[in-house]
Amino acid sequence: MKFKRFMAFGVPLIIAFLFFFPYKQVLAFSYQDQGELVAYLPLKTEKNFQIKYTHSIHLSEVLESYRLSGQQIEQTELAYSDFAVGMPSNAEGEEVFEEKDGTYFIKNMNRKFPYIDLRVGKVRANHRLIYGEKTYTLADFIKPGTWVRISSERISLWEQLKGVKIHG
Repeated sequence: MKFKRFMAFGVPLIIAFLFFFPYKQVLAFSYQDQGELVAYLPLKTEKNFQIKYTHSIHLSEVLESYRLSGQQIEQTELAYSDFAVGMPSNAEGEEVFEEKDGTYFIKNMNRKFPYIDLRVGKVRANHRLIYGEKTYTLADFIKPGTWVRISSERISLWEQLKGVKIHG
């Protein structure tokens, strides 16, 4: 009798727990205004990633470097080649401003965010996520023009099945 009760109630509870328990560390891309998972990148031991895009005004490449620190995202570096609208002209606080071969760098950044909001470019931006040795074009996984919130999350098997896995 106890075995039948366990099979009737215990096994489904264990399966439900395993199915809905958030265990997988990912870089999550969610609809900014809804919180619904759109896409995710499973994380391995590497905690650094970059976002590369073409600036909409001066049409040159911008590279933003980040590190995951717990549930926070820390911007560590910015690299660009044109001073124009939206680009900094100097470093702040403990940051270091450098120029090398026509590229400007702001290093030693320690800017922490709980998330990053990003509108995936439709025309020129060509947003790319760089993780490890691979580069992923975000428009391949997320509809261009979509406003997403990027965050460090743990997701369940159920959420993995609902979202689009970013992979090579």
